Parts: sequence; structure tokens; C-alpha cells
Amino acid sequence: MEAPLTDQRPIVAVGGVVLKGDQVLLIQRGRPPLRKHWSIPGGKIEYGEDIRTALVREIEEETGVTCEPIGLIGVFEALPKREGDRHYVMVDYACRYISGEVTPGDDAMDAEWLSLPEALSRVAWDETRRAVQGALKFAKEAK
Repeated sequence: MEAPLTDQRPIVAVGGVVLKGDQVLLIQRGRPPLRKHWSIPGGKIEYGEDIRTALVREIEEETGVTCEPIGLIGVFEALPKREGDRHYVMVDYACRYISGEVTPGDDAMDAEWLSLPEALSRVAWDETRRAVQGALKFAKEAK
């Protein structure tokens, strides 16, 4: 369970659709929100950290994979639905795999390379599904 909401400002986070050939890297979330659900790796931007640095750091912490951002997919929001819910603003990028063996770490329970159809069937949130689909326009650059 997340700590009580003491600050009602939106939380800015980054997410990466990491592409390796015809595969997409997904994590199984280890913490709320959406604990145990499959998603793209990412997390909160630290104070003073630029977006791309945060993206590469979060993906490496959660998966052991080093990547390079190749294009902005879009900005997505998770608005609070009830009192105490957080408001997230997620900046999602398509990323090209550089190196590393997939090893779940930090906030991830599991991490896997999956085919696009399998990845789309596993993700829990429609906005994440749209981000994965949005990364396809960058797929040629990822190879």
C-alpha cells in the first residue's frame, strides 16, 4: 500500500517501450499501482534529473537492460478516481536495446522479452497498450 497522500501535485514519471528486433520488454510490477500487472518499465523522475537520464536509469534498475531512447511516443495521464489516489503524468519513449541480460530488479517482480502480440495481451492498462503500439513507428530504428 502506498503512503498516505500528503502532496496533491501530479507525479511525473517516465516509461520506455524497449524494442529488440520483434520483441518488447515488459515488467511485472512489484508495487502499487497495478501491483502484479504487466507494464513497460519506468518510474518517477528524481528532482533535478532530466527525462532521458531518468528513463535509462529506471529501465536499467528494473530490468538490467541498457537502452537508448529513440523517440517520444506520447504523454499519458492516470487521473485520481477517488480520494487518496495519485495523479500521474507519464512521458513514454520508444527505446532501442543496447545491452544487458534481463534481470528483474527494483520495483519489478519479473521482466521478459515478449512478442508484440503477447506483450499487448499482457499489459493491464489501455494507455500502456497504446504506448506499446505507438512505439511501432520507431521499430525500424530499433533494429
